[in-house]
Order: sequence, then structure tokens, then C-alpha cells
Amino acid sequence: MSLQSVTADLATRAPDLKVEVTELSTATVQLAAQVHGVEPGQIAKTLCIRVRDEVVLLVTRGDARLDNQKAKAAFGGRPRMLGAEEVEQLTSHPVGGVCPFGLPGPLPIYLDSSLKVYDVVIPAGGHTHASVRLDLARLADLCGNAWVDACVPPG
Repeated sequence: MSLQSVTADLATRAPDLKVEVTELSTATVQLAAQVHGVEPGQIAKTLCIRVRDEVVLLVTRGDARLDNQKAKAAFGGRPRMLGAEEVEQLTSHPVGGVCPFGLPGPLPIYLDSSLKVYDVVIPAGGHTHASVRLDLARLADLCGNAWVDACVPPG
């Protein structure tokens, strides 16, 4: 159902974008980077985190890690990663396919400033074999243009 919800969402809001389904898994940053022939940082991973009583999605570069101090400053509380079952329940996407598209209900979506070094990024597409290639500016527009500094790129 998740792949279909992403496809339907993009057909409505961005009909020029296509979900690319591959035979090889894109469930991890490394696998997705290999399949698409890009740097791991260009894979836009979507983290599902809880801060106090609010669940938010944070889209960051694939090779960045969530920094507790930065995230606490950005979101006003200590972030906690959600478990796989809760992530799928809230987003309709399985872990490895989580993206900010085709959500069953509204969730706040933030983009991490670490993504800004790339013009083109590739988030998942609602399935462990699906992705969407798009310009960073377009991703920001589709996600509401809310930027935070919550992650640390690799050294």
C-alpha cells in the first residue's frame, strides 16, 4: 500500500516526478547509493523521531548522523528514534522505504541543513526497492521548506 500512496501523492502534487522501482534493494543508504550510482550523502534518508509528545520526520543526508545536542536545540527536546512497527504505523512506509510522501496523515516534516551541499537528492519511495530522484529545492517545496540543523555530516 505504501508504494501506491507515494505514487498517488506525487501524481497529484508533482506529476512530473516518477517513483523508480528497482530489482535491487535500496533499503539502506549504501545499497541505494550503489543502485543509483551516487554518493551516500545524496540519499535523503527520512528519520521518524519523537520529541516529547510530538512525532516528526527529519529528512537528512544519507551519511549524516542525528546529533542529540543539535536536535535538542532544533526541536526543543531530546529526540528519540521510533521503532520499526510504530514508524510503519505512522507513515505507512516500511523501514528502508520511509519518505516524506504519501503519508496517511499530516506529520511535521523538517529538512536538515546538511542536505544543502547537494543539488539532486534521492529519498526512498515508500518501499525497500523504490526511490524518487529530484532537485533539493523541489524536495524542500514538497515538504514545506522547514529547515533545521540537527545532524552531523561525516568528518
